[in-house]
Amino acid sequence: MTGSDATAVQIDTSRPHPARVYDWWLGGKDNYPVDEELARRILAADGTAVRGARANRRFMHRAVRTAAEAGVRQFLDIGTGIPTEPNLHQVAQAAAPETRVVYADNDPIVLRHAQALLQGTPEGSTDYVHADVRDPGTILRLAGESLDFDRPVALSLVALTHYLGDEEDDVYGLVQRYVDVLAPGSHLILSQVTQDLSPDGVAAAAELFRRSGTPFYPRTLPEFSRFFDGLELLGPGVIPVYGWRPDPEDVTAQAEGVVPVYAGVAVKN
Repeated sequence: MTGSDATAVQIDTSRPHPARVYDWWLGGKDNYPVDEELARRILAADGTAVRGARANRRFMHRAVRTAAEAGVRQFLDIGTGIPTEPNLHQVAQAAAPETRVVYADNDPIVLRHAQALLQGTPEGSTDYVHADVRDPGTILRLAGESLDFDRPVALSLVALTHYLGDEEDDVYGLVQRYVDVLAPGSHLILSQVTQDLSPDGVAAAAELFRRSGTPFYPRTLPEFSRFFDGLELLGPGVIPVYGWRPDPEDVTAQAEGVVPVYAGVAVKN
């Protein structure tokens, strides 16, 4: 959708961006010294950062497969981040080749890699919207060129809401605006950093993010669970990310230590 505009986008390398920090934690190469510096400082303060990033990716894979196995054939992934294989569309289209996927992100470096995100199956489609989650009107309008919102859609907001504030961004109202347009049978896929499971480390990481210019809002279990109000949570409910329908590698990874991230998937009836 916007991949051809990549050359016109300026990338600000003077300050870190969460997607590029996350990329460094995942072992990616699409980050800059300023991103690596913050990533290392956070990791020194909060030793869970790398395994949390990896656990988030694996949760996304499991949640997408769950939605696809339930018959969902449309996915809207907001806060896509820098492509790391397997991408969401690869997981979804492996389950159902006809699946349609729209990615949305506000980081210019993701736009630069948009073509990598658009390599889907011939039977399905993948598209990309360069826009901010805080602009649901734009995202939904452009996503609607590929997706049919009269049919179920899986909305993925993985590791995104902890960058959005209660008052500053009206995060609960914002998520509700997206959910409101979804048809019955749609899924909401969420994960969120919490201070419940590693108070000191998460507090230190949050402060480092804030000092770098990135607001950061860890949430408690009740605060995170509120995102699913009015929806039907799938088992096992809201739970630490390792425990959400774990694959064998997730069970093995639990021995590495706690990951202060909650996860959940719910259905709109």
